[in-house]
Amino acid sequence: MHHSAQTDAAHLKAFVSVRGQEGFVGAAVMITDTLVLTCAHVVNSALGRDRFDPSVPGHEDVIRLRMPHVARDQELVGRVVRTMWRPARAHPAPAIGAPPAAGRLPYFGDLAVLKLDGPAPEGAEPAPFLPERDGHEVTGLWASGNTLTIMCALPRAAAPPWIVLDVVAGSVHEGFSGGPLWDRKREAVVGIVVATHLTGPGAATGSPGTMYAIGLPTIESELPDLPPVAVPMAGRGRQQMLAALERLLPGTRPVLECEQRLSARLGRPSKGPATDLHRLLALAMGVRRGVPELLEVVRHHLTDTGAVDTSGQASDDWERLTHAARTVSPRELLTVQQRRDLVGLLTHCRGTNPMVLLGAVLPYADELPLVSGLADVTDVLEGYDPLPGQPMPPLLQAVVRIGLAERASEDHVSDDLDAWVERTARRFGITEPALDQFRADVGPAVCVRPNEPHINAAPRIQVELLPIAPGNRFTYQIWVWSSDGRHEVVMAQDSEVSSEQVVEAIRTVLRNEVHEHPDHALVEFFVAPAWLRLEVDTWKLRGNEEDGAFFLGISRRVVLRSSGRTRETYASWKRRTEALASSQPLVLDQRSVDPAVVQARLEAAPEAGIVIVCCDQQHQSKVLRQCLQAGVHTVLWHREEHNAETAKQLLALVEGISHADIPETVRLERARALAEPDRPTHHGRRLSLLYDGPDHRPPPLAPDAWALTQP
Repeated sequence: MHHSAQTDAAHLKAFVSVRGQEGFVGAAVMITDTLVLTCAHVVNSALGRDRFDPSVPGHEDVIRLRMPHVARDQELVGRVVRTMWRPARAHPAPAIGAPPAAGRLPYFGDLAVLKLDGPAPEGAEPAPFLPERDGHEVTGLWASGNTLTIMCALPRAAAPPWIVLDVVAGSVHEGFSGGPLWDRKREAVVGIVVATHLTGPGAATGSPGTMYAIGLPTIESELPDLPPVAVPMAGRGRQQMLAALERLLPGTRPVLECEQRLSARLGRPSKGPATDLHRLLALAMGVRRGVPELLEVVRHHLTDTGAVDTSGQASDDWERLTHAARTVSPRELLTVQQRRDLVGLLTHCRGTNPMVLLGAVLPYADELPLVSGLADVTDVLEGYDPLPGQPMPPLLQAVVRIGLAERASEDHVSDDLDAWVERTARRFGITEPALDQFRADVGPAVCVRPNEPHINAAPRIQVELLPIAPGNRFTYQIWVWSSDGRHEVVMAQDSEVSSEQVVEAIRTVLRNEVHEHPDHALVEFFVAPAWLRLEVDTWKLRGNEEDGAFFLGISRRVVLRSSGRTRETYASWKRRTEALASSQPLVLDQRSVDPAVVQARLEAAPEAGIVIVCCDQQHQSKVLRQCLQAGVHTVLWHREEHNAETAKQLLALVEGISHADIPETVRLERARALAEPDRPTHHGRRLSLLYDGPDHRPPPLAPDAWALTQP
């Protein structure tokens, strides 16, 4: 399917095609006058290498480029910048000398920066960038740059290191990788295409499906030496900043000195004698984190010239400048180097759970954004101002809490975090006594229970399962999630296999990745609502005489979770979460099979988080779906029995136990049922559990069918 749309000129002037020996192999985007950003696998393909080759291309390896919307027939030559080569890898930490192993997703890295041998064509311009957080529709071009081959997608979730997008028009195929995703509403690039997930029988021809992109925060984290990218020019606050700068930098020389300093810090050419206040401000406003850099440059200039008290006493004009800067750049407080220093320190921190930290710093927020790491938390918190009467901004509060947690675990990184906080606090105008008081106030709570209450100590094996009709063949990907901060894909299977092979893969992951006693790790299956009645808890793997058989639902706790949650159910889900400790279970029996009756009963019990389903098999699927739509967390049901006695037994099973203990309780009931072969009607024999609880799921990278490729 082709989709025609007008694409903004700023996008087209930065679009770059990458050519291989037999034609276009991918795309790229111009980020400065001499640098081009693309995927590492695109560079490998252009050089005729294996797309996951980790070795750095040599200086003699040239990549042929074109800018089809600026100079279609002019061929450019680019070479890989060695310090900015990040081949695709399967782990957060860079792997040395080896491509991703078979069955592991190349989920991290896959970035490369090329430097042009000569000047860019007349009319070429670096693309403006912004982080993806607003969910606007984006467009992308095929490698040739032909505007008739265009793709539109809608961001589904930001789950770093990738952004997940649903393709809504056009097709994605070989040649989109490395190309920019253009948000027309915000007039900025929000990521570059890295992979696609094609569904259905048309996957081979590029039918619409799910696409993945590398967002700006990930690009900056992976490439700390990358010069700051351009951003769309802001409007509000510009005149206020000019007025404040005119008073702080009177005359030509101060403006020229500040412009030269700022140009050097941002890696941009200086305008020299042509510099004036307008050009100085345009330089700062046109580059990511340029406004915080401008404040730093002006502060240094005022201190060096004695125009401001070195003790930090601020003038009224300086206050006006900083206030206007927050209007122009509301989401950026840190300079480029401050941000890089912080991200470098956070990569060593393991003592803090990101979502718990976000909830502690923003207890008043109605809905917390999903974050996947500490760097992501601090990136989000930069946009928040402190509450009235509270001097500490949320960003500094978070870093202080991280430092206290690391000190409690006797990690040396806490000293560097404290030093970073003290240096940054001075620039925010926060005194040392205020900083010490905040540490004293939050220290006891952070140090005693740094990760409570939202995570389990035991590791979890999370299986994103796609059944193939009629439900006896499957594809999957397997995650490991542990309390030490690990959360990554460790195995993937995109060809159809049997349930026994799924169990074998889970057992392999348990042995090779978790190294835990069999009773500890929880196995979570994420499936679409239509497949919630799969008997995954009865799957087994035949063993030998030494090993014995491996029964999933007996050897360890196994629960079902839904990949079909929607935003519409979130409010109900949140309300039922808060009432889990006090609400009573709800029974939906044979009298409640009518959809209207089910809906009425669920609405009449808006705080019930646990539901017992006791109706015959033909009605169970639709009742389960209605429970999901109502935001219910936990559903217990018997696949065969639906009499009053069964309902009474299941109610007794959950009475008096906490929600977190339900999976283990169900496992023991299944074990008791097998241990009593003379009781074929034991309720544990066909007992199933949907446990979509408040500790929640992995990033939504594959909630539907997936067949991952690098386009």
